[in-house]
Amino acid sequence: MKLLFTYFIPSGGIETLNRLRYHALRAVGIESHALYLWNGAGTQNMADIPHFVTNNDFEIIDVLKSGSYDAVIVICDHLMLQRIRGLGYKGPVLYEAQGLGTREDAIGTIAFASTFIRAYAQGVVSPPTSHMMELFQHYLGDFPRFYVQNMIDTQQFSHHAAPWLNPAGAPILGWIGRLEHNKNWRLYLRILAALAANRPDLTGWIFEDAFIAGPGEREAFNAMVQELGLQQRLVVRSNMPHSHMPYYLSAIGDSGGMLLSTSYAEGFGYAVAEAMSCRCPVLSTDSDGVRCFIDHNRTGKFFVSRTVQEAVAEANELLDNRSLAERMRTKAQQHIRTHFSPGRYAADFINVLAAIGLHR
Repeated sequence: MKLLFTYFIPSGGIETLNRLRYHALRAVGIESHALYLWNGAGTQNMADIPHFVTNNDFEIIDVLKSGSYDAVIVICDHLMLQRIRGLGYKGPVLYEAQGLGTREDAIGTIAFASTFIRAYAQGVVSPPTSHMMELFQHYLGDFPRFYVQNMIDTQQFSHHAAPWLNPAGAPILGWIGRLEHNKNWRLYLRILAALAANRPDLTGWIFEDAFIAGPGEREAFNAMVQELGLQQRLVVRSNMPHSHMPYYLSAIGDSGGMLLSTSYAEGFGYAVAEAMSCRCPVLSTDSDGVRCFIDHNRTGKFFVSRTVQEAVAEANELLDNRSLAERMRTKAQQHIRTHFSPGRYAADFINVLAAIGLHR
């Protein structure tokens, strides 16, 4: 059996997921390829993954014909559903939602996309994230809906001591994301500045994609860094190869620091899960998708109010209470390894395919 997964650009959590499921599905005899409309930094991670990058109809037709795919899974792009059908593909098509921005953005998208989904797809798929389940129930309550938990590569994302990355041993407040509204980088900078007022050795590490940012966001980011006086305290790394991230996440955890997630909404939250798998403590807003990872004060920490004051209080407890941080690191890693295996993902996805009439 052969599947084609389509998305806009190879970046972030979707690029990670497509890479991981290539290996997970291949292990059970299913070949999967990826089609991206535009090039992106994530292609550096995909050397051994069959993929195409084109927004040309004739080239997409060639991909579809030469691949003879048993099904196409369109990720977050309802217009692609119509396009795939218009280019002559007759097989089953699924619409997959892996993160549609804020809750308000997701409502607007699914409300509009539901017409396309009903017309051109055989079903919808998403992680079991509460706001996506609610939206699918509301707009597609009589339509086939499937919920599949994503996976983590716990072999690659495990603890790797990397003292050379932080030779001074100073605590690190990490952040991973794009410079866009939903990721809420402004809140991260405010929290970093507030913590640093009483911790002069605290360092901020940001990992982002220099090629993707909302309009005006990068200029606003640079201005805010200057305004808060964070120029000497902040290290920004762009387009870090995915294979390097376990070392950086491990270094953040070993520093006595943590990864801070400030998103308004997450469909899954790969950065949080990968950090936990590397024994890096996490402090997060309640962005929905991370609820399956974080049990407050056991596997991670929430600051529900999204206020600087609550975040600083929770962060200080982690920074000062090393026994709590160590217990949390251990419990978090165990949780990820138990519940987010590639084998479980493959079995669940096979069940989705069977439900729409595809059997190996």
